[in-house]
Amino acid sequence: MPEKFSRGVDRQERRRIGGRRDNRPELLRGLGMFGLVGWAVAVPLLVGTFVGVWIDLSHPGTSSWTLMLMVLGLGVGCAHAAYWVSRERRSILRDKEEQGHDRDGK
Repeated sequence: MPEKFSRGVDRQERRRIGGRRDNRPELLRGLGMFGLVGWAVAVPLLVGTFVGVWIDLSHPGTSSWTLMLMVLGLGVGCAHAAYWVSRERRSILRDKEEQGHDRDGK
């Protein structure tokens, strides 16, 4: 009997915490992630481009620092975006798994 009560309290507590964590509908959650991914790629790309332009104007040479740093910024931005997307995916899967356990009564 105490074990059954303990599981019920644990299940209710997880629901309460899950409800506080993210109450947004999935559409809004997805749009928020879309914006985060956009900024995660755009900021390093722009920083790399501006630094490259500054180096090219300050120290003219045969190679284009703008192009090299733009590509580097794009790579960093894509890696950063992939990190955030995988982190959000793990969070969604963990939430669904917890909800599945709640429905099963385990």
